[in-house]
Amino acid sequence: MNKNYKNSPTENMVEDSFYEYKLGAKPFLKWVGGKRQLLEQFDKLYPTELKLKKIKNYYEPFVGGGAVFFDVAQNYEVENACLYDINDELILAYKVIQKDVQKLLDFLAKYKMIYEKLSERKQKEYYYELRESFNLNRFNIDYGKYCENWIPRAAQIIFLNKTCFNGLFRFNAKGAFNSPQGRYKNPKILDEQNLLNVSKLLEIATIKKADFKEVKNDISNENSFVYFDPPYRPISTTSNFTAYSKFSFEDDEQLQLAGLFYDLDRQGHKLMLSNSDPKNTDLKDDFFDTVYSNFNIIRVNAKRSINSKAKKRKAIKEIVVTNY
Repeated sequence: MNKNYKNSPTENMVEDSFYEYKLGAKPFLKWVGGKRQLLEQFDKLYPTELKLKKIKNYYEPFVGGGAVFFDVAQNYEVENACLYDINDELILAYKVIQKDVQKLLDFLAKYKMIYEKLSERKQKEYYYELRESFNLNRFNIDYGKYCENWIPRAAQIIFLNKTCFNGLFRFNAKGAFNSPQGRYKNPKILDEQNLLNVSKLLEIATIKKADFKEVKNDISNENSFVYFDPPYRPISTTSNFTAYSKFSFEDDEQLQLAGLFYDLDRQGHKLMLSNSDPKNTDLKDDFFDTVYSNFNIIRVNAKRSINSKAKKRKAIKEIVVTNY
């Protein structure tokens, strides 16, 4: 249950209805590496100041599917959030939901109606035709200026995400979406109530297409909590999936992120970071243990879900780094 929900019906009804409204919001995209499965473990790792209502500002430089943002914003009394990602399409979708959710719902309703009437063969054709159109039209989108053509674009993003293989939100080096079609009997193309809930929750958020280092320029001087969920460092040659955008994220970028973590720590902010645990496959790999040796490193249980073979989707460890 939401920790902020009021028990007495005589209390402020406007605030009551707001918190009740927030109870249902969850990520609107399927997201490889999403954190929904870890939220119960994460709740025990959030800073005490957040639970004592002393933290009012939340920052997430790699927002992705946003599971941690939704969790924190609905269960703790943060007043402001700043959400960043380098992926143009992802930020476009967030902003459309924030600003024009009703128009977005209309487009999604049309996609749902069309797709459900098609045979399996025709659904496959429709998916690849729409994917091709989506990739060609990216050259007609001004990602730096919000406008009406963002709305059908966001609908296409959600449609492709809900119907592609395993929610694999993947782009090639040229920025083209290249995930194949998935096999779903009833993909949830239109999740109206959740999108309305998400739109309401995003009222507290500033949403930016930006590199993770931008947080240093924006962060409030006090009462701030930052959660980092970067593209994970590969733990094997077959697990190298960092292509959520056309930009790579290698060890150099991991080290730059660590440098930012140290800088923000010196400023007194509460910080939490997730990543893969190299020791799943190489007990001698101390990359993160060395890089974050001045901080707390906790290992949590996670279940791999990217592998196409169910037998290889096994429980593994991931790391969480905190400075508190």
